[in-house]
This record gives sequence, structure tokens and C-alpha cells, in this order.
Amino acid sequence: MTPPAPTARQTTDCAEPIFSPLARDADLAEIVAQYVAEMPARIERLHRLLASGEWEELRRVAHQLKGSAGSHGFGPISLRAGELETALSSGAPKAEIRAAVARLVDICGSARAGVPE
Repeated sequence: MTPPAPTARQTTDCAEPIFSPLARDADLAEIVAQYVAEMPARIERLHRLLASGEWEELRRVAHQLKGSAGSHGFGPISLRAGELETALSSGAPKAEIRAAVARLVDICGSARAGVPE
């Protein structure tokens, strides 16, 4: 099943929570909830790889996150992960990589299970 295209609200970074439109489907809601529950571990891994300077592994994780977030209906996360992957692939300065990780971590922390109230 192809996830729906991100809505305008989903493609704008903000402090507000982001929700996957897939969570509206009763058959997919549990999968989305599990994905969100695993997000703190993903965030921790991003921090660890950044701190240790493991750029190739960080690029690989960003690539995986780009795909998995998109598949789970979290377009904004996918976009930010793609930005980090591009920065790492192009040999961007460390400050730019740090900033890209910070933006990605911020949006990852906004992911929520369920549907907006």
C-alpha cells in the first residue's frame, strides 16, 4: 500500500505534533504506534553516531529513516532525513551536519501515534 502524499500541515516543521494519516486505518494504526514507540531509540542512535563522528553509518541510518518514515506516513521526517543524507553524501561541513541532525531529531520528537484530536 502506498502512503498518501503528505498534507501541507505535515510538510511544515513546527512544535506541533505530527501524525501519520495511516493511523486512521484500523489495520495500520498499531504499526504506526509501534514505529512511534521506537522513535526514542532512533533519536538516541542519531545522537550517538553524531557524537562519535561515524559519518558513513549516520548517512546509512538517515537513508533508512528517510524510507521508513515515508512508508509509515511521516513525510516531514522523511524530508529531514533526506536532507541529512544529502549533507553527509556531499561532504558538508560538520556544523551543517550537526544542524541537519538537530532538525531531524526535532521533527522525530514531534511524531505521535493515533490521530489528532
